[in-house]
Amino acid sequence: MPKRVLIANRGEIARRIARTCRRLGVDHVAVHSAADAGAAHLADAAETVHIGPSPARESYLDIDAVVDAALRTGCDAVHPGYGFLSENPEFAARVTEAGLVYIGPDAATIEAMGDKARARELMAAAGVPVLPGSEHATESADVLLADARRIGYPVILKPVAGGGGKGMRVVHTESELPDAVGEAVRLGRAGFGDGRLLAERYVAAPRHIEVQVFGDRHGTVVHLFERECSLQRRHQKIVEEAPAPHLPAPIRHALLDAAVRGATALGYVGAGTFEFILDGDGRFFFLEVNTRLQVEHPVTEEITGLDLVEWQLRVADGEPLPLEQWQIRATGHAIECRVYAEDPEHGFRPAPGHAEVVRWPRHVRVEAAFDESGAVPGFYDPMVAKLVATGADRPAALARLRTAIEETTLVGLTTNLGFLGELLAEPRVAEGRVDTHLVDGFTARPAPHCRDAQALACAAALAAPDQAAAASPWTGTVGAFDRAALDPDAPLGRLVLRRDGRDREARLLARDRAGLHVETDGHRFTVTAGPASDGVVRGTVGTTRWTGLPTADGYEIVLGGHRVALARRTFDEGGGDASDGAVRTPMPGVVVGVACAPGARVEAGELLVVVEAMKMENRIVAPFAGTVGRLSCALNDGVTADQILVTLLPEGDTHD
Repeated sequence: MPKRVLIANRGEIARRIARTCRRLGVDHVAVHSAADAGAAHLADAAETVHIGPSPARESYLDIDAVVDAALRTGCDAVHPGYGFLSENPEFAARVTEAGLVYIGPDAATIEAMGDKARARELMAAAGVPVLPGSEHATESADVLLADARRIGYPVILKPVAGGGGKGMRVVHTESELPDAVGEAVRLGRAGFGDGRLLAERYVAAPRHIEVQVFGDRHGTVVHLFERECSLQRRHQKIVEEAPAPHLPAPIRHALLDAAVRGATALGYVGAGTFEFILDGDGRFFFLEVNTRLQVEHPVTEEITGLDLVEWQLRVADGEPLPLEQWQIRATGHAIECRVYAEDPEHGFRPAPGHAEVVRWPRHVRVEAAFDESGAVPGFYDPMVAKLVATGADRPAALARLRTAIEETTLVGLTTNLGFLGELLAEPRVAEGRVDTHLVDGFTARPAPHCRDAQALACAAALAAPDQAAAASPWTGTVGAFDRAALDPDAPLGRLVLRRDGRDREARLLARDRAGLHVETDGHRFTVTAGPASDGVVRGTVGTTRWTGLPTADGYEIVLGGHRVALARRTFDEGGGDASDGAVRTPMPGVVVGVACAPGARVEAGELLVVVEAMKMENRIVAPFAGTVGRLSCALNDGVTADQILVTLLPEGDTHD
């Protein structure tokens, strides 16, 4: 067992690894960037090391800084977690060359599986089913055209060095292919330093199923069963579960056997995940190998009762696997959802910020970046936490997870909690009839109408009134609260707030045992509200739970997981409509693609720039037809929210 481990990561996974280290009596060292100087993952570490500025490339992706931190603090091993350097073969090699133990497979395995072309070749040789596709990776549109004709349309273009679905393009007809190849090559070069592509047969609505494997240095490989990962948005998983529902036993056994066979052929050591797609006819095909611990590993731990991080530590230290295959059992069902700081109402745009008050649900497993409050910097992945529910069967686990989402309090941060709750209530999800396109085609209910939030702000003002009478938001006398009903024309008080540049009024009509009776915009609500010691107001409206927090200039309301801010002044939505020709980025990030040049003519909706923000590619397009007058960004530039990227001249305008 290692004596001191440097955790080369941050957030919830760093805290997860640290928890096992503490249980086993292993010291751990935490690293941090400038943005994470006060982060929760630094607590209880034997030592902490500042490894660089806030941008990941200057800190968490700086191999020299991370290896030096491990050596300076007397570590004998390094755990990469996931993301950042976890699948970087150079990092694994450098750790080993420094005389440290790398907790993961060796650099050669990471490199082979990181190259999709090489991975296909190795798996095919091991008898693992692969999709019909290119024999060799290339940037040549002509070669890919020939491949596509042989494979048959539709095809999917995959960057050979990519991951997480980044840069992939689906091509339905031959006429689409040249442009798709050009864009995919450009993004591959920008994002991965390698523009080579593979073409594979595209499976329209597959399931995404993965198998957790473990190997030791003594030649033993086992599986820890499978996970269903089909609920994903833009190739990014958001809900995972184990075991996979409605999977016939013969297919399950064949999948597990294929994963073990592939891992054995590689001489795989450590934790790894073999990912497959399953078509409607029950045929499965190899997708890729993730040579690290997965985000979704807790669902496997919940059904097996095993600690996968402990297994990683023991295997890395040369111990044999703790159990043989026949001793590994799966019981019950586990389902996990990822809570992201993102705005579902605006295309799931990353929404970094600060969570003022956090209350995680009880009775489920929570893996979170922070506990009672915390920041989500705009430099990294926007995942805040994972909620993991277990049950004797799938319906029980799903019901528990839905309740956990309802019980979660996150005030001050825009999240996808409301979207997750609605997704899990979707009948196809409840029945376990899922595929990888379900989420992208899922239409969630609109966020609560502003009038709902106005009514709740009214309740919040009563439950947590301003300390100073002069600062009271009420325009009239509140009066006594012990009367059961009042004339609507003579309300107890009025609350005037502003949003979208106009006044909005809520009137308190009555207060009785049922709650507060409020009218706004001609609609009446009965609201329950009760203050808490943390300053957050909690209650219900109908059957929906809500929370509210008085702020310096108004109220923040979270209803059904959706966040609405109401202020005593005009609420500024920010951004712009580019009517002046200034095309801006709505979020901070890094420019990973530039598709235009000064003087070029563009059509409305044509791609101009691609900005990667918190692992998501955001396509910035032309708001109208015109000519590029000025290009104010370059490849790999860091950009801030609302920064001008391109200045467009309308058609007929020739000056800049």
